[in-house]
Formats: sequence, C-alpha cells, structure tokens
Amino acid sequence: MLNTAILLSRGVTVTLSHHALLGNNYSLAFLGLLFTVILGVYFTALQGFEYFDARFTIRDGVYGRTFFVATGFHGLHVIIGTVFLTVCMYRMVAMHFSQMDHLGYEFRIWYWHFVDVV
Repeated sequence: MLNTAILLSRGVTVTLSHHALLGNNYSLAFLGLLFTVILGVYFTALQGFEYFDARFTIRDGVYGRTFFVATGFHGLHVIIGTVFLTVCMYRMVAMHFSQMDHLGYEFRIWYWHFVDVV
C-alpha cells in the first residue's frame, strides 16, 4: 500500500515540476524534480526490503515467479527512470532547460509516467 502511495506521489511531483518549468518557476521545478528522485529512491529501497522480507522465493511456483519477475522488471525501470531524472536534475541546475527548450526532460517525464502505468 505504501509503494502505491509513493507511486502516485512521484507522478504528481514530476508533473508539478514540469508545469513549474513551463511557468518559468525554476525553483519549484527543481524542488518537484528533487522530490520525484527522492521518491524513486525510496520506492526502490522499499521494494528491496519487501524482497528481503518475503516468505517465498522465485522458486516457489507460479506465484513466486510472477511476483518477482513482474515487480523486478518494474523496479528495474524505476531505477532507470530515477537515473534519467537525476541527470535531468543536474541539467536543470546547469540551466540547460527553458520554458521553450526542454524536450529531453519531457521525454524523461513521459518515460516516468509509462513506468507508473506499468
């Protein structure tokens, strides 16, 4: 349940960051992106704890395999998305994005929302 709340929250924070960038509010755009990256790292850590605490393994039949493969692929995509957005955060600090020129950031946001949906 907590991971679901984090999943929804990180979609909100990245959207807030994008809209702030469109409105030339760079401090709010950075803050929203920072919270998104923090939530991505937190989500990954919670998933790791969940794996460690699980009373079943990938060898425990269809349920174990389905659980670990599905959540593992999602977790891998979250890690990739977190790295993408961390790079965007550094680029935002370096002022590589503007209201009219932020296509790389927007593609990373689309990827992030794709990961949320999956």
